[in-house]
Amino acid sequence: MNKVKKSLITGVGMVILAGIIAACGSPMGLDAGKAAIQGARGINPAAPSLGLASSFAAFGGGAGITNAGSGTQIIGDMGTTGASTMITGFHSATFSYTETPLNVGAVSGTVYTDAPQGSTTDFAFATSVAGDALVTFNDLASRPDGIDPGAGQLGGLTLAPGVYKSASGAFLITGSDLTLDAQGNPDAVWIFQMASSLTVGTPLAPSSVILTNGAQAKNVYWQVGSSATINGAGGGSMAGTIIASAGMTFSTAGNATPTILNGRALALFASITMVNTIVNASDTPYVAPVAPVVIAPVTITGSAASSVVAVPGDGFIDVLNNGGLVSATEVGTGTIAIVNNGGILTATNTGNGLMTINSTATGAVTVTNTGNGKITVNASGAAAVTVTHTGDEDYTYTN
Repeated sequence: MNKVKKSLITGVGMVILAGIIAACGSPMGLDAGKAAIQGARGINPAAPSLGLASSFAAFGGGAGITNAGSGTQIIGDMGTTGASTMITGFHSATFSYTETPLNVGAVSGTVYTDAPQGSTTDFAFATSVAGDALVTFNDLASRPDGIDPGAGQLGGLTLAPGVYKSASGAFLITGSDLTLDAQGNPDAVWIFQMASSLTVGTPLAPSSVILTNGAQAKNVYWQVGSSATINGAGGGSMAGTIIASAGMTFSTAGNATPTILNGRALALFASITMVNTIVNASDTPYVAPVAPVVIAPVTITGSAASSVVAVPGDGFIDVLNNGGLVSATEVGTGTIAIVNNGGILTATNTGNGLMTINSTATGAVTVTNTGNGKITVNASGAAAVTVTHTGDEDYTYTN
């Protein structure tokens, strides 16, 4: 049976090699060769067991975890077998770990560490987690038949499930994103083996791991022989469980854009450093919240000057506002007509012109007339209307 299996593997290998050699003879030889290798990944390796480490989003080995950003989130458990003071810049539901206004990291789960911030029971559990993480690391490293599809560079590739091993010892995802294609199989597994380092992104630009056709972050594993550096420029979205023998760094100081890891960051014997990083160990991918659309304030200044509106004798401005803040000022002899369906409205007439306001917005309306002009206000919103009139002309206010 072993001989038959060896023969089949050798035969497949010869077919792949022949395809690569033939491809390399074409103008697109290198790319075609990569495609041949990627297409040959027909096996789906079994997922390893993480044991007690499965609930951990971040584990700092014996050297702790440091956060240096105000937007860091740990979705899952956290721990270290080092001193409890080696966790800094975080808080859980029960304790704060040397957190400052500039270094705020929220932990949704439990933090397991030694006394005084933890307990002897917590420390014993963290020690067991470290042991299970090491077992998983060794399991991943022992998987056979790993290939290097891009000579250490994974950026720009699309990979089917399989075992991938860096020939040089290091994997890079730089310049372009890496796509993992499950081909419709939600149980598809990827294992990446490297004797030394993993680098995602550059100091100037982040890179991401894109999951397609049913691929799931929980089925992606990175076995890193030394250290992992994830998106030093900030930003980017990484996927999978990273188990590194040495330490890990996510982003660098001063980067406000969050760096996302859907998976786990498990350092065996060194520390983890984060700056505005989201590590999400749940099965639901983290999606960054969409910031509300803020409509910039609209500031209008009307006068007879041709720089506003070139109308002989006096200027005029029509304002139609459907959102945001409006601040309108008439200082000349012109006319301002305002239809405000948006937010707060502040209107000032210091000249001799005419100002007509129709406001249906819920925001406050403040009108000041200190000149000799005339202001007409029609406001049907719920908020108060404040009118200050110190000029010589009349104004009409209809509510």
